[in-house]
Amino acid sequence: MIPVKVQKISYYHPNRSYAVILKELEGDRKLPVLVGAYEAQAIAMAMEYMDTPRPLTHDLIVNVIQGIDGNLSAVKITKLEEGIFYSILDLQSEELGHREIDSRPSDALAVALRMHSPILVANEVMEASVVWKEDMENIEDDIQQEPKVELLEDQLQKAIDKEEYEMAARIRDKIKNIEN
Repeated sequence: MIPVKVQKISYYHPNRSYAVILKELEGDRKLPVLVGAYEAQAIAMAMEYMDTPRPLTHDLIVNVIQGIDGNLSAVKITKLEEGIFYSILDLQSEELGHREIDSRPSDALAVALRMHSPILVANEVMEASVVWKEDMENIEDDIQQEPKVELLEDQLQKAIDKEEYEMAARIRDKIKNIEN
């Protein structure tokens, strides 16, 4: 398995989805994983270490793992079949032992970032869909970077709509820090 990190999230115009770019830690290869808007937002929030007043779905998963005194030892992207990525949450618990839980990669990445757990990609998956540094220039024509500010502005509007003004103030401050 190859250790990777989430390098960035970009808007992928042709599919109207988002590409989470995973970069191997010890090399130049990159792996784009397409995710939906909600999942991209959950991943971006984890990357920005944003707290919410109440747990979101991925926070709930983290709370359940911690509630059973478990540990997310790794998220593993294990295979690619017909353009669909498959992943598992590799859990360890003293009481329950070792468990591998099937997961969509988008959800697994959101949980891994929240728990600061390693993200691993099977070598055959990396080889099948790898993007080399030189190839990224061609892909950047299709992937148009959506600034983090836009994601934060969407979150800000949702917080205001829900009358969560404390959260809105924190998001506003984050936007100001990015713009300065």
